[in-house]
Amino acid sequence: MKLSRIPELDLLRFIAALAVVFFHYAFRGYAADDLTTMHYPPMEPLARYGFLGVHLFFMISGFVILMTAGDASIKKFIVSRAARLLPAFWVCCTITFLVTLAIGGDRFTATWPQYFVNMLTLGGGFGADPIDGAYWSLGAELRFYRLVAIVLIIGQIGRSERWLFGWLIATVLVEAFPSIKLKTFLVTDYAGFFIAGAACFLIRAHGLSRSRIALVCAAWALSLYHEIQLLPYFSEHFGLDLNPVVIAVVMTSFFAVLLVLALRPTPVFTSPRWVWFGALSYPLYLIHQNVGYMLFNAVGSAIDRDVLFWGGIAAAIGFSLLLHVGVEKPVANPLKRKLAYWLEAVQSYGAALRKRARQ
Repeated sequence: MKLSRIPELDLLRFIAALAVVFFHYAFRGYAADDLTTMHYPPMEPLARYGFLGVHLFFMISGFVILMTAGDASIKKFIVSRAARLLPAFWVCCTITFLVTLAIGGDRFTATWPQYFVNMLTLGGGFGADPIDGAYWSLGAELRFYRLVAIVLIIGQIGRSERWLFGWLIATVLVEAFPSIKLKTFLVTDYAGFFIAGAACFLIRAHGLSRSRIALVCAAWALSLYHEIQLLPYFSEHFGLDLNPVVIAVVMTSFFAVLLVLALRPTPVFTSPRWVWFGALSYPLYLIHQNVGYMLFNAVGSAIDRDVLFWGGIAAAIGFSLLLHVGVEKPVANPLKRKLAYWLEAVQSYGAALRKRARQ
């Protein structure tokens, strides 16, 4: 079912990306692993919770991907996702790699083989580490796409609600019985977020039902469980305790906002300008972390801390705008056509091989 775009989702994307930027710049880079000399104490009490922005990303992704996949073939799905992810990633990965070679110093290193693996896999694999620490979430996204692709291939996207329930139950079983070796395949650490977003899309597309409300509530419980599981790691790695009440309130607010958007028939924000916020979120997420750390380290105390902190954020947003206008927009449609042509050629070649094998 084709539904109109929801401008509020674009704003939520940008807020999620900005929360992650604050987490890295004001807290994470200085608090652990000696990544940067930069920290910003005025923002630290709030910024330490900014990592939750990634999980909001996952919820929005669940909503949007199911919305775009509903009327798509597997070929269209692959083409649309590749055209969306690849151009910005290739540019940001290349820039991060070159900046690392230039000013990475002792804190940041990268090799050419690592770079090529990152460019091929969107963030590492085959024994190579990500060029940038922020790329870890792309692995979770790609595993989610794989699950959606499987449902498309077997022709079950119209029955996605029952498959979401199956995913949820399988995730709970894997969490309860670690001997079931499907944790990575089922993206169990983040399944609740993707399922919640997808369930909210089903509510928007088909209306409320007991089963969909049950799905959202179960996904909420699973997501809170995941967040609580993070607390010991956070305490050990960063040397401070997070307030579980704050986490619960923030996470619950994510679910409430997405549910309200699913139930609201018309958007609050009608201006097409809100689309720009969503467009900036992906390149902003990709480029800000390691490049920001390295630039902070290179500048040191030569610039006032307030100017450096807010200037770094403004520069990251400005670069994201340039990347969207200069690369993503002009490249997207030609890349879609080229990818569709290649997939069609591969499909035709495969059909010819099967026909020859039967003769």
